[in-house]
Amino acid sequence: MKFLRELFRKNFSTLLSMLLLVAVPLVGSASLTGVLYHNQQFLENLSTGQSLLYFVIVGVAMAFSLVNTTAVVLITGFYLGWSGFPGMVVAYALAALVGYQVASALDHGKMLAFLGHFPKADAVMKELKTDSWQLIFLTRVSPVTPFALMTFVLAIMRVRRGPFLLASVAGMLPRSLFFYWLGTKAQDVFTLLKDPGTGTTGKLLLLALVAASFFGIYYLFNQALKRALSKGAAAPPTAP
Repeated sequence: MKFLRELFRKNFSTLLSMLLLVAVPLVGSASLTGVLYHNQQFLENLSTGQSLLYFVIVGVAMAFSLVNTTAVVLITGFYLGWSGFPGMVVAYALAALVGYQVASALDHGKMLAFLGHFPKADAVMKELKTDSWQLIFLTRVSPVTPFALMTFVLAIMRVRRGPFLLASVAGMLPRSLFFYWLGTKAQDVFTLLKDPGTGTTGKLLLLALVAASFFGIYYLFNQALKRALSKGAAAPPTAP
């Protein structure tokens, strides 16, 4: 209980931001559907400049969790086809970068400083950072992991920005390719958003990605915990 009280007292703004990043996409996706309904012709006839602006807007929106990333991929695939996929990848990178910078600015290292008062938790976090590329990749692979929330969590862990961006994009590619393909094959965007209709093969693929993410993260955490405990046991006792 003391841990929780201190956690909320010293990291209230950080925890509130994380909560909003989970709740906001529900409202944002509903609003996005309404915008699409009234602007279908515009989205179907984007110029090159307008397409670039579109990817910047959706990148920033994903960074702040204003829209669901899967919905954005489906919509982009539906309206822009495969020619828009490189722009979608750039939008993901932009979302990851903006989210990383904002989270770092909001947290100011407070969460890690707080964990420093709890040696075991601090040791595990430091060990996890040595596997940061794998950790980032695995958090991005799962289609059920909130994009903006995980960006926030990874940023406050102080993982390096370069590997963070590369692993984020690489991890998002498998599921993004699948949902983008669904978008290009759809007949109606509103039906698509309500029910992507992944089919048995698609459901198995998504289940495999979720399982790979869950068990991979569990393995990394378990290994980090073992290394932290072994180093703690090997450390010389402090002088009284």
